[in-house]
Amino acid sequence: MAGITDGKFCSELAPQGFDMVTIGGYNADERTINAGRMIIRRGRAEFNIPETELINHIKQQIIIIKDQTDWNGKVSVNIRATTPEPIIEISKLNGVDVVEINAHCQQPEIVDLKCGQALLMEPDLLNKFTEKVVKNSACKVSVKIRANTPNTDIITISKIVEESGADFLHVDAVKPGYKNADYKVISSIKENTDIFLIGNNYIHDIESARKMISAGADGISMARCLKSGIIPFDLSLI
Repeated sequence: MAGITDGKFCSELAPQGFDMVTIGGYNADERTINAGRMIIRRGRAEFNIPETELINHIKQQIIIIKDQTDWNGKVSVNIRATTPEPIIEISKLNGVDVVEINAHCQQPEIVDLKCGQALLMEPDLLNKFTEKVVKNSACKVSVKIRANTPNTDIITISKIVEESGADFLHVDAVKPGYKNADYKVISSIKENTDIFLIGNNYIHDIESARKMISAGADGISMARCLKSGIIPFDLSLI
């Protein structure tokens, strides 16, 4: 959740059973930062951090998570950028365990820049972008994608992410018109790839978490149901 998942949010939740937390999504270059400001002006929450301050901001968020909690998990940073270079730079920061390429955001201001889910509609661009990050990153790489995006082939996209060398595929298994995740999408991806698959969307209780794992996800992610700062179920029971 852009504008919400910062160091404080993650530090309060991390010790409750998570093995990885994600800060962001951050806009990491001038064009995406300007797009973020336009999104803010129409009322949506976003991080509004100048490009010159972003690196120090991320460093501080990692300190909040790793130095102020009794927790030994990983920190991931979700990043929106028009080129791989800002993501590669962030990968080299002390304490960053995973950089996550945001191929997920559907905000039109971001999509117009060929960022976010626009990358799903240009598989060759996604391939080159991911390959460059993987080749030059100082940490593991994740790619977050959105299922059921019009004019896209989720299996082709998933295979591209895997073949590009990413370590994780993070799938928002959104099912338009339904208040549950598209578990069939997760199963199809699992059947066609060997990449570590993180399932996301409408995980709010033990039943939905178990369904995601049963569908084929190797792990789950959630955020919106955690706004209260309390996990609504025992993660060890999944």
